[in-house]
Amino acid sequence: MIKIPSPSPANPEWALALTYAAATQRPALTALFALDDTLGAIVRSTREPIVGQMRLTWWYEALRKLDEAPPPPEPILRALYADVISAGVSGADLAAMTDGWEILLEPVLDEAAIDRFAVARGGRLFVAAGRLLSVDDPRIEAAGRIWALADLSSRLSNPIARTVARDAAARLFDRMSGGRWPKQARVLGAMALTARFDVSASSPPPGSPKRVGRLAWHRLTGY
Repeated sequence: MIKIPSPSPANPEWALALTYAAATQRPALTALFALDDTLGAIVRSTREPIVGQMRLTWWYEALRKLDEAPPPPEPILRALYADVISAGVSGADLAAMTDGWEILLEPVLDEAAIDRFAVARGGRLFVAAGRLLSVDDPRIEAAGRIWALADLSSRLSNPIARTVARDAAARLFDRMSGGRWPKQARVLGAMALTARFDVSASSPPPGSPKRVGRLAWHRLTGY
């Protein structure tokens, strides 16, 4: 296991949700979400799209190479190789996650682009996480899209695009099939719940007793 810093998402409840996973699975999940955090930081810090695309291409190629050889001395790549690749998620699967972030470098971020971003970033990220957790549940991919849309809506400066992302997340959550989440996947269900809170105008603030209590109830019951 390679020690790397925990991801630092905009909402600390996401970090709390990661603790819902079994201790043996947390290093792999931490590495996976740290990769997402790193790819997002590239896009957020890029002024010239071509530069951002070049940096994402470096990660794309480096991630694909994890299927063929040990990584260079880069902490996240080493953690992914030690804890994620060894658990059955391929480097090609990880490399595909760069596609979602590259969408945000396109000149127009319309509704179609936002939908593609949700699938390519959140859907792929959560499907990979589900594989690490040994859970096959169709809600996992939807939960990932909800999570990605909620995060995007909190970061966009364009009010129209922000509303599109927020409303899409809310609709998707309301359409997602109900029922009890399996215990192994409640870390991902909790992140979807947090995302739903984040896109609701009437939601209590992050860290409030109502929100923490709802997440605790999900962890305990799966609902």
